[in-house]
Amino acid sequence: MKHIALCTVLLLALAGCAKDQKEAKVEDHSTPGTQQTAPRTEGTGSTTRPTNEGNITGNPLTDPSSPLSKRSVYFDFDSNEVKDEYRGLLQAHARYIADHRDARVRIEGNTDERGSREYNLALGQRRAEAVKRVMTVLGADGNRIETISYGEEKPKSQGHDEAAWAENRRADIRYAGE
Repeated sequence: MKHIALCTVLLLALAGCAKDQKEAKVEDHSTPGTQQTAPRTEGTGSTTRPTNEGNITGNPLTDPSSPLSKRSVYFDFDSNEVKDEYRGLLQAHARYIADHRDARVRIEGNTDERGSREYNLALGQRRAEAVKRVMTVLGADGNRIETISYGEEKPKSQGHDEAAWAENRRADIRYAGE
């Protein structure tokens, strides 16, 4: 009798462990006939959320596969117009800010080295404000977004050619605490 009770307890314990470690299999459509393991989800009913097991850092802001890890919006020469190609990026950040009430952001406007110091500071500020404006239209709380201009003072690239200047004409999104 003790033997049966011990086996029953062990089977129940193993069944519980197996349930916790179950992973869903999904088709990988890039190579026919192959399968990938999807991240486990937690939750009940129709709402589930992914666990951090597949995430390198556990933070969507720094996960390279997340759009939130992309933090720079680039501009054309002498322009502060946000290009359409950055709408998805800014929408992801606006949604994150809206969903995380403790999230605070600083948008840092930057320019290339051409132009006077004063002009570049003003242009960097207009770029930061333009990014903030788009994010607030997309749902972010503007009271939690600060803007600042560094002008030409914080270049991403040290070169003195068009490729370097293009890297430096940007607004960077920085989250508080990073």
